[in-house]
Amino acid sequence: MTQGTVYEAAGGEATFTELVARFYAGVAGDPLLRPLYPADPEMFAAASEHLRLFLIQYWGGPGWYSERRGHPRLRMRHMPFAIGRRERDAWMGHMQEAVDSVDVPEEVREAFLEYFENAATAMMNRGGPPF
Repeated sequence: MTQGTVYEAAGGEATFTELVARFYAGVAGDPLLRPLYPADPEMFAAASEHLRLFLIQYWGGPGWYSERRGHPRLRMRHMPFAIGRRERDAWMGHMQEAVDSVDVPEEVREAFLEYFENAATAMMNRGGPPF
């Protein structure tokens, strides 16, 4: 990006809303990942909203996530869930599909995928070292 934030270059809130909706549509039908998410539809929707707000803030948009939830503490929040290589790869597959489905500049797409690859690996907490 020559100027501005990734949030702006991606198209702002609407792009992140679409990205997360498409990601969660994939997760909803995934027999490996779905059990890791809340069974209650309202709580599932809340998890989706948390990711949406986090990504908006992370990429330079409004700080709504921190205002509502405090520090992200990603590793701590994910520790209760068994995340091994299979879960990581399944998660990343759905995120890759979601990223590929939104209309963003190539440099934004590359930044998203690099971040998600690293974040997905960092969340692994089963089956040995993530790296």
